[in-house]
Amino acid sequence: MNEDRRNTAQFQAIDQLAGLMDDAFRIPLTNIRFGLDPLLGLFPGIGDLGSGLIGLIIIARARQLGVRKRVVLRMLVNLGIDTVLGSVPIVGDLFDVAWKANRKNVRLIEEHLERTGP
Repeated sequence: MNEDRRNTAQFQAIDQLAGLMDDAFRIPLTNIRFGLDPLLGLFPGIGDLGSGLIGLIIIARARQLGVRKRVVLRMLVNLGIDTVLGSVPIVGDLFDVAWKANRKNVRLIEEHLERTGP
């Protein structure tokens, strides 16, 4: 990836937020990582809505970095899947541990920035 863009404070903030939502904790004695997303999902309705809104922050920042609309659409699909399926009680929380929409979206941002250059 273009080092200039990846080292910007804006990209670093996106990456840290995705980490907090998807990878902040590890289940002991396993390689399974999860973040606040499945934990917020334990609060019916409001938790999944809150997680979705945080995911929209990442997408808005991606637009500020110049990510094309086509990539943003893919990011919205990832987030939509996460929000809808994550809202299913119990099963949705397990889904949130596996899906990691925010990490997927950060990877899409990185791939886009690699392709487009500085």
